[in-house]
Amino acid sequence: MKFGYFDDLNKEYVITTPTTPYPWINYLGTQEFFSIISNTAGGYAFYRDARLRRITRYRYNNVPIDMGGRYFYIYDNGDFWSPGWSPVKKDLDSYECRHGLGYTKITGKRNGIKAEVTFFVPLNYNGEVQKVIITNEGNDTKKITLFSFIEWCLWNAQDDMTNFQRNFSTGEVEVEGSVIYHKTEYRERRNHYAFYSVNVPITGFDSDRDSFIGLYNGFDAPKAVVAGKSNNSVADGWAPVASHSIDIELKAGEKKELVFILGYVENNPDDKWEAKNVINKKKAKEMIDKFKTVADVDKAFSEFKEYWNSLLSQYTIKSHDEKLDRMVNIWNQYQCMVTFNMSRSASYFESGIGRGMGFRDSNQDLLGFVHQIPERARERLLDLAATQLEDGGAYHQYQPLTKRGNNEIGGNFNDDPLWLIIAAAAYIKETGDYSILNEMVPYDNDMSKADTFFDHLKRSFNHVTNNLGPHGLPLIGRADWNDCLNLNCFSTTPDESFQTTTSKDGKVAESVMIAGMFVYTGPDYVKLCRYMGEEEEAKKAEKAIEDMKEAILKHGYDGEWFLRAYDDFGRKVGSNENEEGKIFIESQGFCVMAGIGLDDGKAVKALDSVKKYLDTPYGIVLNNPAFTKYYIEYGEISTYPPGYKENAGIFCHNNAWIICAETVVGRGDMAFEYYKKIAPAYVEEISDIHKTEPYVYAQMIGGKDARRMGEAKNSWLTGTAAWNFVAISQWILGVKPDYDGLKIDPCIPKDWDGYTVSRLFRGATYVIEVKNPDHVSKGVKKVTVDGKEIEGNIIPVFGDGKEHKVEVIMG
Repeated sequence: MKFGYFDDLNKEYVITTPTTPYPWINYLGTQEFFSIISNTAGGYAFYRDARLRRITRYRYNNVPIDMGGRYFYIYDNGDFWSPGWSPVKKDLDSYECRHGLGYTKITGKRNGIKAEVTFFVPLNYNGEVQKVIITNEGNDTKKITLFSFIEWCLWNAQDDMTNFQRNFSTGEVEVEGSVIYHKTEYRERRNHYAFYSVNVPITGFDSDRDSFIGLYNGFDAPKAVVAGKSNNSVADGWAPVASHSIDIELKAGEKKELVFILGYVENNPDDKWEAKNVINKKKAKEMIDKFKTVADVDKAFSEFKEYWNSLLSQYTIKSHDEKLDRMVNIWNQYQCMVTFNMSRSASYFESGIGRGMGFRDSNQDLLGFVHQIPERARERLLDLAATQLEDGGAYHQYQPLTKRGNNEIGGNFNDDPLWLIIAAAAYIKETGDYSILNEMVPYDNDMSKADTFFDHLKRSFNHVTNNLGPHGLPLIGRADWNDCLNLNCFSTTPDESFQTTTSKDGKVAESVMIAGMFVYTGPDYVKLCRYMGEEEEAKKAEKAIEDMKEAILKHGYDGEWFLRAYDDFGRKVGSNENEEGKIFIESQGFCVMAGIGLDDGKAVKALDSVKKYLDTPYGIVLNNPAFTKYYIEYGEISTYPPGYKENAGIFCHNNAWIICAETVVGRGDMAFEYYKKIAPAYVEEISDIHKTEPYVYAQMIGGKDARRMGEAKNSWLTGTAAWNFVAISQWILGVKPDYDGLKIDPCIPKDWDGYTVSRLFRGATYVIEVKNPDHVSKGVKKVTVDGKEIEGNIIPVFGDGKEHKVEVIMG
């Protein structure tokens, strides 16, 4: 069952009913100011950091689930309703939500009135612009009142939810003309405030929540809206809000256009006031003046759309499959940019409070967007390296506002360091910018400990070799990529965090997955060592890589698949010897991607086992059989019900590694079959089962042991986005950046005749036409560039700003 449709021409997903199976959201903002908006206008806004600079309030885990947002109410002769259906929930004559790239447009009609609201955050602007168009489609003159509404958060979202004895006494606002200013704590330690404005004179306002809503009313029937009149209330200590009311008269066929702005301002500490206790509004008025007319808004919106079109033009495909083109050209790349901006911090599943930017997460996200904005990828790499510790480990997360490591989470996730090498190599392959290796970067944000970025990579690599266990495999630490495989935790205390608790010395439990990553990552590290003239380090690394391969083959293979780990007792995890959790997905993917077992059939046998034991109609489960009891030596993974999350759920992120692995062994049909099972555009028809958005990947889908098999959770912010874009664009379609050019190595279904990829790479555009006359899955027989045949399959770097025609004949 579908709840909307793709509009590929406009790059939008059009939702045709407000009652989607779960709130379907979008993200506004590209730089520092961000908003989350649902298909009924729920959600919230923040500046840079969803915890420390939350601007509007949102109540997670609410009933109904999506309550609180930026709402408009139309009062029409005693009747009142909202364009997005919610929160009033009165029947609309028509409803539509168009989620586009960085904007959302919601339209509702009732009793002859049509209300259309476009929400977006303009480029280089710290505010959300809301363009409202009210049209009288009836035959008679209408007199209506339009109410706006947002609720201020008291800046720190965690404190806002917990410290009521203080927060119910601190709320402060100013009202001047058509602008409501939120200035809580501005008198003391803050130099920032927010505002909500409209570009026309107002009839009334409210800035006190209880005055507007009423103590015993809800968002669905605010007291002021029911009465059709604002109270002109000024918040004083209690919960501050911002609501305008505007009386509008419309003749038949007439429309009224208004511009609302939700903005954020920072002043210099010595320039905070324009009079005693009156905030300096100069910057706010400049922001408001920038969009004083609808024409100003339309111009910015046009520039904004062109920005996104430019970003998505870096890599495009034209194939026989519209769903494939839709995913590659629009939605997968869009999701990659959102995950770059948000990491895993702020969604309808992540509150923006419990975690900041993930070290591992952000390095992986970089893989999916580095071709779009490489200069921001460079900045992100240096930010991440600055949170590294001197031994090569890293803070697992850092706060985006402070760029400092999150001490509450700490480090000792032993896969983290390797992701920095993977991301750095991806950046250099994309850009050819080796200069980043010489950048001076602090350790633990302490410039007195600074060294080159290359030194950070060296310590990352050696963090593995310096932390090997009894079998010569890497020690797992608190966990590896699978945060819930906590082999050193041994927790018996309720509410204790599995991921920050360590009860063992950590010198026994090992990870085969990190071992596979090490071998996969190693050649890039060796290449960078040689570029830096560090031949001795390169040779040392090559020996460490060979030693790791031997350790994996000797101690990490179980006969039909690769083991997952060894626990603190030195016992196998992910072995046929285990009662439950006999086989895991992660080590199969990374070991085969690393080329381990290719020459003796072990790789193919491992992937055959994935197909036999882990595959389902909705994707590949993480492990099998599911755990049915708590294994204290395994930690959080065994606490989930069978079929969910890490306990045999379909963890979409690591499905991509199997897709990549299948291309390594040349099985393009299998790779694309796995790709289609979790790619959103291919599962749109079962949205009633899938539940989350049909235009973006989810982190997890219920596995074969789940009572709700096929139901997705944790949508939007997931490494699935970047890794699936890498899997389809580089491993299946086979257009892969390399140090010396673009490597062309497709692995596709045999029945494909071919496709064309346009790829911007280091200042030139490559139009690559792949032809498959012999209907093979893998193999390149001939490559011509601008009509001339070249040796091998690496297209050279031109950097001349021109377009180059490439023809690839498979065979």
